[in-house]
Amino acid sequence: MIDWKSLDAERPVLIAGPTASGKSALALEIAARSGGRIINADALQVFANWRVLTARPSPQEEAQAPHALYGHVPGHESYSVGHWLRDIAPLLESGPRPIVVGGTGLYFTALTEGLAQIPEVPATLRAEADALPLPALLDALDETQKARIDCANRARVQRAFEVLRATGTPLWRWQDETPAPLLPRATAQPFLIDAPREWLTPRIERRFSQMLQAGALEEARANLPGWSPALPASKAIGAPELIAHLQGEISLEAAAERAKISTRQYAKRQRSWFRARMKTWQTLSAAAL
Repeated sequence: MIDWKSLDAERPVLIAGPTASGKSALALEIAARSGGRIINADALQVFANWRVLTARPSPQEEAQAPHALYGHVPGHESYSVGHWLRDIAPLLESGPRPIVVGGTGLYFTALTEGLAQIPEVPATLRAEADALPLPALLDALDETQKARIDCANRARVQRAFEVLRATGTPLWRWQDETPAPLLPRATAQPFLIDAPREWLTPRIERRFSQMLQAGALEEARANLPGWSPALPASKAIGAPELIAHLQGEISLEAAAERAKISTRQYAKRQRSWFRARMKTWQTLSAAAL
């Protein structure tokens, strides 16, 4: 539970936590008690074409306090943490006190620790890296790079390989030259919602059923004509499953069950990130909110 008396009404607030853990409700409560503008830090809630399925705040919730960076990106466009940092920068400099809330750990890390300004990797190079086996990717990296990443994690290894090939400079050197963060953690009030699996799982299952009742299937149907699994927006949890149902591949019941499993797996990855990267954040029990 937050100690409301000690909460500074002037300093920015950061709220991180796994999906379905009550982050948005907490942000609204803070805004109601002490003011502020709620700013999205969820990589999927930025897209305009998925509102229900990404659990974006409803119009009624948005009317209760100023909101920003929700649904402002067309679904066919790419959007990265670098884009998000550029979008949030002016919101930190002026306007109401920021209340940054979301479940994308990389956004919070980049915001509070800085982000290396690495050039974009050409699509042709990415395609080349996709075709290489993990050992070949590792062979291209120096010992310093290997010591800094999980060498069994293909995504991390491939990222280091791509940056090296694209720029001629190891990823670790780019990271060591990271500019100062936009919002150092010490200047903010960071809260991490702790939502154990046994508490979160029933909420995930209830919420997806509520999403279906609120129009998630109709939302998927509206996205069907331009559907492409390669689009970043298509990574919305539950989207591939509902599209598969609409394409006649699986039943709605099977789609819902698969979506719930995907959501639980996503929440597990979120909790792992938070445990590794947010050890100094103040922890709040989800059950006590």
